[in-house]
Amino acid sequence: MSSWLNKKSNALELYTIDVILGRRADTGAAVYGAFLQLMSYLFSGIAQLRFWLYRHRILHDQPLGCLVVVVGNLTVGGTGKTPVVEKFARALQERGRKVAILSRGYKSKAPPFWKKWWWALTHATEPPPRIVSDGKQVLLDSEQAGDEPYMLARNLPGVIVLVDKNRVKSGAYAIKKFGCDTLVLDDGFQYLPLKGQLNLLLVDKTNPFGNGHLLPRGILREPIKHLRRASYVFLTKSNGERDTELEALIQKHNPGVDTIECAHRPQYLQRFGSDERQPLSYLKGRRVVAFCGIATPESFEKFLRDLGAKIVGRERYLDHYRYGPEDFDELAELARYHDAECLVTTEKDAVRIPDELKWSRPLYYLRLEIEILRGASDFDEAVGRICFPQNGSRPPLN
Repeated sequence: MSSWLNKKSNALELYTIDVILGRRADTGAAVYGAFLQLMSYLFSGIAQLRFWLYRHRILHDQPLGCLVVVVGNLTVGGTGKTPVVEKFARALQERGRKVAILSRGYKSKAPPFWKKWWWALTHATEPPPRIVSDGKQVLLDSEQAGDEPYMLARNLPGVIVLVDKNRVKSGAYAIKKFGCDTLVLDDGFQYLPLKGQLNLLLVDKTNPFGNGHLLPRGILREPIKHLRRASYVFLTKSNGERDTELEALIQKHNPGVDTIECAHRPQYLQRFGSDERQPLSYLKGRRVVAFCGIATPESFEKFLRDLGAKIVGRERYLDHYRYGPEDFDELAELARYHDAECLVTTEKDAVRIPDELKWSRPLYYLRLEIEILRGASDFDEAVGRICFPQNGSRPPLN
């Protein structure tokens, strides 16, 4: 029954995505699209009311007495946020800051009900946030922590990574328990209870704002005009060419804001369950099966093709999809059927695969990192404003 419900839920989600992206033009899609539009008006009203309440101090943010950096976006889906958070946290750490990354742990496995009940019964306070990394070791797996927090914890030794929906609580915990002086809110642009001194807004250059509608008819979490809340705008997934129309739109809503253009660059192939690394040239001419459960599978597959891989088979799953044994069996059979030389996935997907799993053909994940194409001095300035706030730099834009 559970498996049947999951399949039906996945099918509805995929159908909804098709309607949002305009891939379906039948009568059912038109009716469903109209329903989503009505829900979008309701969502917009609630979102606008919430911002109004905080702006007029009817609802209050809660300062924690330390520097807070917000990294987020106006849309749902993959803007390439995690590599930017990683790059920024590493830069702050290298300049002597004690950094904690605060995440809500999207689609992480919550503690069981009995555990919450027992804590409430035996304690007067709320349970502490989940510690993904204490800066010395990674303490939770991807299922408990969430994919992105786990990846960040694994790639950033020395940086504290905490997961909790209440990031005021987790921020206070990071300060008291670990002595952190800089908090980075991962995907925190819509988290208003903890105000950022620096708001870094990511915009996917390949699909900046979708169809322009708010959820659930489109991919916007808040109106485009809220670009004005950004201290810096990061244009991600750039091909190096200027988009004057997009830049003009950004300047219209946030005159004078600095724009930092960046690209996600493949670095190497890491073999799953091994220390073996292969250069990117390894893919040239090879027959591969590609699979991923991310928001934009097309970008991953394009990376592989650009590197010379021959994609003889592929599987696309929903974002943050939790793989089961039957999925691995199907992938192995797909690789055998197409006589693939290896399987390739993303780093985010690799953290959702059991370490003990054995593969008949090599499985690699593609490691990506952020490269600043334009606005490197602005990136350095943003880091400097946090590390040396007394140096006379301009005040934060909120």
